[in-house]
Amino acid sequence: MNNFLNILLCAPRGFCAGVDRAVDIVEKSLKKYGKPVYVRHEIVHNKHVVQTLEKKGVIFVDELNEISDKTRPVIFSAHGVPKKVYQEANLTNLQFIDATCPLVSKVHREAELLNKQDYQIILIGHRNHPEVIGTMGQIPNEDVTLIEEIKDIDRIKLKKKKIAYITQTTLSVDDTKNIIDALKTKFPKIKAPIKSDICYATTNRQTAVKNIAAKCDIFFIVGSRQSSNSKRLVEVAKKNGSKQSFLVHQEFELPKETIQNAKCIGVTSGASAPDILVDDLIKNIAKIRDIKIKEVEIVKENVEFKLPKELR
Repeated sequence: MNNFLNILLCAPRGFCAGVDRAVDIVEKSLKKYGKPVYVRHEIVHNKHVVQTLEKKGVIFVDELNEISDKTRPVIFSAHGVPKKVYQEANLTNLQFIDATCPLVSKVHREAELLNKQDYQIILIGHRNHPEVIGTMGQIPNEDVTLIEEIKDIDRIKLKKKKIAYITQTTLSVDDTKNIIDALKTKFPKIKAPIKSDICYATTNRQTAVKNIAAKCDIFFIVGSRQSSNSKRLVEVAKKNGSKQSFLVHQEFELPKETIQNAKCIGVTSGASAPDILVDDLIKNIAKIRDIKIKEVEIVKENVEFKLPKELR
């Protein structure tokens, strides 16, 4: 009797171009400037990545005033920072290197332009997420309203003649569409971004999960508990037919009994999770069951972002 456990491995998965660029910026800064190099906030939301960089001589800080040696460079994380952080760095003569994802920077520019054009701005995103804090910090607080779900639309009061929306880059595509549809119902003339603010990697990883979720008894998503895009993948798997879905982080214990009873498992990883963590997960599943792996690719990704000029 064939008792193999089938593993469907999503592609694309793992590091996106923005994360690749951010990690590369840190690695190249260590080579160019030596250690220590400071990074404000986690460069990306993944403990394995952060701990690996710490071993190489990176010091992570929450705020710039925690930097003890002001002669050393500091890198701003891929999530982006408010304008006041750039201003603080300039005032204290800190050398900084900006690892903000170019697709997040695009949203920052949209916010600034809309503000100059006197639009009331609605930002769809998750409160307290570093990316949202960075985007809101590009313009005066009174000119932007954060909404997280459809019910928040009821409290929006028009203060200006024109209204527009922008979004966090790592949201659920489907949930965000529902919010946007509700916004358009209440504000028919609301201005949309020329191109969706949800990034290509978030969209592709969610589509890949949707493609196989209904075939899976279990779906494992490798990613950090702080990672917005990884948590959205867990939700997408559940909503699209996977019987169970789990976020696989450093403290996660594999549900052995559930794996013993499964016929098919889906596996993917968030945009800030390195491939080595997916490899480790599959090795651990293989200790429980004999496995057959099939990669299911929905699209090839070939996006690359240039490094900042000081590191080229």
